[in-house]
Formats: sequence, C-alpha cells, structure tokens
Amino acid sequence: MHDEFKTLRKFDAGKGREGFLYSLPALEEQGIGKISRLPVSIRIVLESLLRNCDGKKARRKDVETLANWNAKSPANSEIPFVVARIVLQDFTGVPLVVDLAAMRSAVKRLGRNPKIIEPLVPVDLVVDHSVQVDFFGSARALELNLEMEFKRNRERYQFLKWGQQAFKTFQLIPPGIGIVHQVNLEYLAKGVLSSQPSTLNSQLYFPDTLVGTDSHTTMINGLGVVGWGVGGWTAGLLFDARSGGRAHERAIARRRYRD
Repeated sequence: MHDEFKTLRKFDAGKGREGFLYSLPALEEQGIGKISRLPVSIRIVLESLLRNCDGKKARRKDVETLANWNAKSPANSEIPFVVARIVLQDFTGVPLVVDLAAMRSAVKRLGRNPKIIEPLVPVDLVVDHSVQVDFFGSARALELNLEMEFKRNRERYQFLKWGQQAFKTFQLIPPGIGIVHQVNLEYLAKGVLSSQPSTLNSQLYFPDTLVGTDSHTTMINGLGVVGWGVGGWTAGLLFDARSGGRAHERAIARRRYRD
C-alpha cells in the first residue's frame, strides 16, 4: 500500500481483524488545506487520490490541488479519479466485453497468457435493456416475457455467461432481477468497500465510488455514494485502473452533497 503523505491508519475491524484506511484528518494536520470544510463528495474523491497516490495513477500535486479546493475560485484542472467499481447495462456493456474477448484472443495469438487481460476495476453488468413486452394482462406475463427474451438474446446471453466465467472481476446480473438502478441501489452499493486481504487478518477499507453507463447512475448519490453517468467508451477506458478517470474540479463541485 502506498503512503506518500504518511496518512495510512490502522483500526480494529473486530473479530481479531485489522483494518486500514487513508485518513483525511491526518492529511489536514499536515497543513494541506482545510479538508474538514470541503463538500463530502470532494472529500471522497480526495480519499481516492490519497489512496492511489503512487506517482502514476495520482501525483502528490493532484492531492494538494484538490485538498485546497476553493468554491469561489476552483482550479481549472483535471483530477485523476480512480473509481472503486463500474456498473454497466447490457446495451453498452456487451461491446466492452467483446473488446476484452478480442484482446484475449490477440494475446493468445502472440503466444502469451490471455488471462493477463482482466478488468482492474470490479465490473457489474446488469442485463435490463433487452426487455420487450409481448405478453400482458396475465398472471404468466412475466414468465412468458422472460422466456421470449431468452429466445431473442440467446447468443448474447451465452456470451455474457462466458464472460462471467472467464474474468475474475466481472459479475453478471441476469435478466428478470430488476433494472440497473434498482439493482445498484439495493444490492451492489455497499457504502464502504474493502480490498482483498493482504494477510488473513488485514484489509484496506475505502468509500464506495463508481461510474455507470446510464444517465440515471447519479441516483446512487442519494445513498452517499459518489457516482457518475458516463458513455461506454469512457467506461471501457476505466476498465484499466492504471489509466484513471479524469474528473474536472467544476464537475465534482456540481455533484457535491448538501452538508
């Protein structure tokens, strides 16, 4: 774990486990901005910068710039924002999985291990954009519509099922569960996420953040989770966490919560 500003703190996570987090109060104690006075959304993005400050994903200057954010005069700069997860729906998600499959094929043709192609940010794909209403006014309407949906989309759904089995960081939410926003709000959103344990009794905890390929992604803000709606191309770039997202300070300010 990187600790450029010496802000990594340990806490008791219960049941004999150790938890770690990047402390914004510890950053403020160093005189790097009045962080406790920043809007909640900016503090969440700042924590991401602090946690990913390795000189590549995020630089020391990026942390210092956002820590000194000024509502009256925001800096005209971009912020490398590495989100915790990505939410897709099938309309834009299927082409992205096709891209991953094509990259794996290319790597295999070069004689390398195709499994090196893997989303570095966890991805959830909710299949909900293929719904059509053929049957209604019947107690069997849901069952019959689902049956017809699977017939129409059999090849696509078989491919997505392969994707779930092939990629470790890719989760598929099948048809009939709910719309993407409902699933994101009620099931996928955790509020606080944790990394894979570095030891059996140690984990890093951090705020839940995401981008989603739908205009209603920002509904998740109501739970205190910072979320942006983006296009499929942008989400595809974010599959590789090393590239990072570029969030403009003014855009972050427009999405800040009312404290």
